[in-house]
Amino acid sequence: MFDHLGWGELVVLAIVGLIVFGPDRLPKAAADAAKMLRQLRTMARSATADLRAELGPEMADLDLASLHPRRLMQSALWDDDDASAETRPRPLGPDETPPYDADAT
Repeated sequence: MFDHLGWGELVVLAIVGLIVFGPDRLPKAAADAAKMLRQLRTMARSATADLRAELGPEMADLDLASLHPRRLMQSALWDDDDASAETRPRPLGPDETPPYDADAT
């Protein structure tokens, strides 16, 4: 969960939390945050299970992670198939000017 956070960042967050909440309320705030995170994870798992149940057995092998907007855009932009290679514009040469359309500008 904290893959991209280092120890330095965690220490800074703890110090800021101590200053903002104070030493008396910090343990309760941390416990409430952990409880909320557990509830969010449970809700996400149940939503995934509900979606799989509604889609039925014919969609059982559907990878829900592939429906993430970032992955959809990556697959649309970076998949190399023959049809997209034909319509892909070629790079301009060093002395070529880009095409100009007076109606589009």
